Amino acid sequence: MITIALSKGRIFEETLPLLAAAGITPNEDPESSRKLIIATNQDDVRLIIVRAADVPTYVQNGAADLGIAGKDVLCEHGGAGLYQPLDLKIARCRMMVAVREGFDYAGCVRSGARLKVATKYVKTAREHFAGKGMHVDLIKLYGSMELAPLVGLADAIVDLVSTGSTLRANHLVAVEEIMPISSRLVVNQAALKLKRQQIQPIIDTFAEVVHQKV
Repeated sequence: MITIALSKGRIFEETLPLLAAAGITPNEDPESSRKLIIATNQDDVRLIIVRAADVPTYVQNGAADLGIAGKDVLCEHGGAGLYQPLDLKIARCRMMVAVREGFDYAGCVRSGARLKVATKYVKTAREHFAGKGMHVDLIKLYGSMELAPLVGLADAIVDLVSTGSTLRANHLVAVEEIMPISSRLVVNQAALKLKRQQIQPIIDTFAEVVHQKV
């Protein structure tokens, strides 16, 4: 049995064409089904539906053979023990620093001011600001990041930005890009050795589809 870990939403939707190319079709839509384990048209392939942040943990510990996770999640997780053969070029966005409109971020950077930064990407934010030689106080949040600067909890946020419409609606502006984000295929290293005959064709098909898009 091959187990593939996926999260609901954009990543799942953009993964469907890749699965279809590999001849894999889920028997149910996870958005409408309450099942966490979803069978497919192939008896030896199943999907498990987990939180995006948990995909690397399931794959690393062998509960899933493969998974698809955003670079943002993998940077926070560290990626230890995971084989990452492919950037799938899906679910693209950017990891950005954003502040209130009118906030002099550049001036704060020049003067060496200590900033309060709200984010759920604590590891990534810490490394980014350390690389700039900036001292920051990091505040871990799990949602509604845009609220933090508006109510004085933080001077800046570090978050994913796709279209920027949420920032604009809340009078925030992106001031610095940390990195481009896309989703990656991750594979359990032991599973790749033990189930190579089943797993390698999936990897090869995904690679072919990605190559055709470029």
